[in-house]
Amino acid sequence: MREFELKNNIKVCVKENKNTPRAALTLNISISKPEKHSGEYSIMNRLLLKGTEKYSSEELSAILDENAIDFSTEMKLDYLRFRFVCLNEDFEQALSIMREVILNSTFTEFEKERVKLKGEITAELDSAKVKVSDLFTKTIYKNHYYGHSYTQTLEEIDKVTREDVVTSYNEILNNSRKSLVLAGDVDSSLLEKYLGDIPGYKNIDSVIEEPDALKQEYAEIIKEDANQAQIIQGWRVPAIGSDDYPAIMLMNVILGASGLSSRLFLELREKKGLAYTVRSAYETHRKSAVFSIYIGTEPSNIETSIAGFKEEIEKIKTIPVSEEELKNAVNNLIGKQQFVTETNMQQANIMAYYSIMGKPFGYRAEVQEKLRRVTPEQILACANKYFTDDYVLTIIKPQV
Repeated sequence: MREFELKNNIKVCVKENKNTPRAALTLNISISKPEKHSGEYSIMNRLLLKGTEKYSSEELSAILDENAIDFSTEMKLDYLRFRFVCLNEDFEQALSIMREVILNSTFTEFEKERVKLKGEITAELDSAKVKVSDLFTKTIYKNHYYGHSYTQTLEEIDKVTREDVVTSYNEILNNSRKSLVLAGDVDSSLLEKYLGDIPGYKNIDSVIEEPDALKQEYAEIIKEDANQAQIIQGWRVPAIGSDDYPAIMLMNVILGASGLSSRLFLELREKKGLAYTVRSAYETHRKSAVFSIYIGTEPSNIETSIAGFKEEIEKIKTIPVSEEELKNAVNNLIGKQQFVTETNMQQANIMAYYSIMGKPFGYRAEVQEKLRRVTPEQILACANKYFTDDYVLTIIKPQV
């Protein structure tokens, strides 16, 4: 693994995986300001592959298809990601296309993409599971950029103009931190040729504020055609890189992220028969993170399910996990990390992610070492520190 900087100060990591036929590249560009209206950044992302000064949308799509270049852009809350994977012999062409998209996207299909986005969101929100997630997000991050949900996007998307999108893109491109990772067996000197003179790295501080302190809140929606009740309960917790980060990751595995062996699955599904799906999640952003528990259940089981959540939370707050359970959680998490970093694309993605979040490219090894040092006492302390009465509880249910 080699680290260096391009002449424009973009931070680069090259993971040389010899004799691999396909190369992968990920470029992350930090977002330091919230969007003016919900949906603005989503439209921006959709338009980046809809035509440039050199290629029409159709021409760009044809070139990518003909050369089997898997090129995509993705808008996250804290960064914009450009990435591609291609055969080694097409690496230079893929780089050339990336440069063209970054520097010369025309954003000309604005109205078409706005209409499509509204239609897709409306269709997505027909799902009760999506709807409860949407309700949860906008409730736990109320009045904050991180809470820009699907429903808020539908309310505000018509206020967005093409000029807003172009201005915001230029702001992001020209005033941002940038992290670039190449994984594979190709000529890394080409990075300087194609990306060495795009707007460079600037150590810009984010003006996205930390969310206001959370207070207990309950929200529900009646969905007449829902077959099940959907429940999410969640708390705010520290983000990536905090001292408690490894312990919270393991607490997530123990409670609900390890599938069939997790406590929530065993207690609420296997023993009590409350649901087909029950899980926990730890979703971290740069300025905040959320720990949540989800269940899909029969409407008649809502109160029983919530009581089940409370019971499992109380257990992990009062009874130290066993050394065996903790060891299994560590092995489960490290095993999953190894599984999801097998390909060049996966490696490029995770390393660029760590870097844009302010950590070293090789942060995964550091995290794994910290995971191995977590004690039952740390899990207990974290559970008591963060599983308080300041939570959000959201429910989607049919009319009973």
